[in-house]
Amino acid sequence: MYDIASTVSRVANETYTHSRRIMPEQPWWDNLESSFHKFPDDFELDLRTELTVDATAFGDLLLRTAGASMLSGLAVPRSFQPMQLKRDAGQRPYYQRKADQADPDAFFKRPNSSRVSMERSSAGLWRFRPRDGRCELLSFESPFRAVNPKMRDRYARQKRNARAQAQYWRHDDGPRPTIAVIHGFMADPYWLNRMFFALPWFYNQGYDILLYTLPHHGARAERLSPFSGHGFFSHGTAHISESFAHAVHDFRIFMDWLESEGVSKIGVTGISLGGYTSALLASVEDRLEFAIPNVPVVSLADLVMEWFPVNLPIKAALKATGTSISEIRHELAVHSALTYRPKLPRERLMVIAGAGDRLAPPKHARLLWDHWDRPRIHWFPGNHLVHLDKGKYLKQMAGFMSEIGFDQM
Repeated sequence: MYDIASTVSRVANETYTHSRRIMPEQPWWDNLESSFHKFPDDFELDLRTELTVDATAFGDLLLRTAGASMLSGLAVPRSFQPMQLKRDAGQRPYYQRKADQADPDAFFKRPNSSRVSMERSSAGLWRFRPRDGRCELLSFESPFRAVNPKMRDRYARQKRNARAQAQYWRHDDGPRPTIAVIHGFMADPYWLNRMFFALPWFYNQGYDILLYTLPHHGARAERLSPFSGHGFFSHGTAHISESFAHAVHDFRIFMDWLESEGVSKIGVTGISLGGYTSALLASVEDRLEFAIPNVPVVSLADLVMEWFPVNLPIKAALKATGTSISEIRHELAVHSALTYRPKLPRERLMVIAGAGDRLAPPKHARLLWDHWDRPRIHWFPGNHLVHLDKGKYLKQMAGFMSEIGFDQM
């Protein structure tokens, strides 16, 4: 019987296994080809499968163009104002020096959770309602300060962003091994991620769930933000780096709190921007039991070079200021998983990617796969949002967790 999901994953793995490694020597930002964003994302598939994958890829191209147009109109103008470009150029060496150290502890400082007061409140009308547990909203005032002293006043101006939040599902007889889930860009609603990741199914298998809200998203976004996540990318490159430092900082405080509540095992998965973050966490946090980035990006600089029409003002700005793609990669490398060796062993890492994904192109997942010494990977026949035969990789995730003993309390 024809099984498209198995066909895509098997053929893609065979194709990549016998192809050259595209992850270059370190420093990757200098040695990755400048035309990386132009690399094709083709697979050696049979005609029937290729037509399905190509159809989903076309849908992604339309969505990508719409999203890039929105960013061009609402986020890029603020990031590419002359004064903002000048400020970013002045701060660039700071982040490049941090990346040069290739030491995650140099930029991602472990937070002091001793003075953090975790608050619990109702998770709202649309919350998950387990029969054998409870669902609540966790929040705290984040003590995060921008890593770069010169960025602290500017970053702290976004007051609502300082309130960290997560939705927590806990069994009454818990605590249980906990799966932390990180949403994608603009895709923070808890109900959306609950449905997309089939989280009630994982809960019913005995796991507790933590749905983490990234900085500048949801209730953390400023009141006048035109869309959730706008603040992540609308204040320049230095602000982006601090936002990732903030994301890791607050996630670790939630980990500290879970451990104080008796949770002994925590793993992380995330999609898109959450995939980027979960891959980064695997490079920073050795307490994690596993990391499963889903349709991840690994180089933001290369990603935006591929997104029309937002790439047009970016290319123009780089040319006008005499800035190379390797320089921007170098700056943003401080929060890329490619810069650091993972803290988790290979057998506790897994990558999920879409053969037709054109928002987070397959070449990014492949870079991460190479960098992580080619751990388990599953390719599904779909694009960034339409994950055809998603049930197959969700079952693979569950099997993976069982194999590494995550299901054992």
